[in-house]
Amino acid sequence: MNSLNKLSVYSKLVPKNARVISTSALLNTDDGWFSKLLVRRIEPTKESHSRMLSDKEVIYALHTHNIRPDSVDNYLKNYKQHVDLIHSHKAELGCELVGSWTVSVGDMDQALHLFKYVGGFEKIDKAKQLFKQDSSYQLLESERGKMVRSRHLQYLLAFSFWPAGEARSPNNIYEIRSYSLKPGTMIEWGNNWARGLTYRRAQNEAFAGYFSQIGRLYNVHHIWCYKDLQARRETRESTWRNPGWDECVAYTVPLIREMHCRILEPTEFSPTQ
Repeated sequence: MNSLNKLSVYSKLVPKNARVISTSALLNTDDGWFSKLLVRRIEPTKESHSRMLSDKEVIYALHTHNIRPDSVDNYLKNYKQHVDLIHSHKAELGCELVGSWTVSVGDMDQALHLFKYVGGFEKIDKAKQLFKQDSSYQLLESERGKMVRSRHLQYLLAFSFWPAGEARSPNNIYEIRSYSLKPGTMIEWGNNWARGLTYRRAQNEAFAGYFSQIGRLYNVHHIWCYKDLQARRETRESTWRNPGWDECVAYTVPLIREMHCRILEPTEFSPTQ
């Protein structure tokens, strides 16, 4: 936005009888409150957003299952067998479970399972062909179908500036904060959060961050790890005392169309606890 347009927008925000700051002060103040209202411009590029934000040939599959309330225990027993079967082909498929959780606050009777495929979509295609012909796999799928109300699958890439989702030792809770962004804003989101994460290192709460490739597009998932809800509260409150965190929030909020969070508890077979 050039100076004249910026001034035009500002003039519409100010009542006629209000005290107005000088034009030069407004236009030359890059770090003031007004600049935080503006979404910074992204320069055109011929390189794909995914290639700019993610530097590894690793695809993540996020499975979200809404479970029948009377079937949660049987569902988890079934899914543990499902994971064991997939891990028996780990060397061949380059696939492993990163984390498995049930929702304790948010969308109840819901489970999330995050898998990692080293080798990209080629490995995913290979896994689909392999398990299509595996009778044990098909039986587990059929049994599980009677226990769930709905399912959703997204293929994701990891933000290169986030931690890699390494397994944590017991006992923790996790928070997944999911954002639906305005189309065309993913690079700007990444730029701001690359800086924003520097203010969230003190308690080692950042677990992993992803953005969608297939499924619901312009979706972002940030996963955080805390000892408990009180630790979450204290950590988040202390972050606001870090100079610069408010700017990250101010620049990224205008990019969001919708957001929600869920508190997660690891399943007994989740690699990260």
